[in-house]
Amino acid sequence: MKYGEHLFRREGTQPPQRPTTATQAANAPHATPAIVPSTARTSSSAPPVDAVPGKSDEPGGSRLIVGPNIKLKGVEIDDCDTLVVEGRVEATMNSRAIQIAEQGAFSGKVDIDVAEIRGTFNGEMTARKRLVIHGTGRVSGKIRYGKVLVQEGGELTGDISVLGESPPDLLRSA
Repeated sequence: MKYGEHLFRREGTQPPQRPTTATQAANAPHATPAIVPSTARTSSSAPPVDAVPGKSDEPGGSRLIVGPNIKLKGVEIDDCDTLVVEGRVEATMNSRAIQIAEQGAFSGKVDIDVAEIRGTFNGEMTARKRLVIHGTGRVSGKIRYGKVLVQEGGELTGDISVLGESPPDLLRSA
């Protein structure tokens, strides 16, 4: 198998066999096989995350996947509908959604609609609509959110507040 062939083949299928002799080539069918596009990329170590249905699955929706063992450092991520972090990312992001897989880690600043965290986030986050922290998720830093869901085992620490609410006035006169 050539390098990269496995990236475009469905699991459990074999590459087409090529004729090795002139006789086999003459008798080989000449029809072009149908190409069936794969609708989703899954990783065996991280189940697919469906926190942000819709736009990233539509034509034109953009998705950046930082795979396991990949480190992306010192970048600005814009115009990306969904960032999927399976490796390590140190960045600033203004986008629609972030999904951090169980083994993934993000540090930096994000301004997004929806965050789904199974791994680790450290930094400044504004999740305008929803922040979901799964049982394996760890979120720390300056965190602002519209709505939050923390599953049993998930951790949320730092300067935390709901968007639109002012912090309590602890210095009120009596």
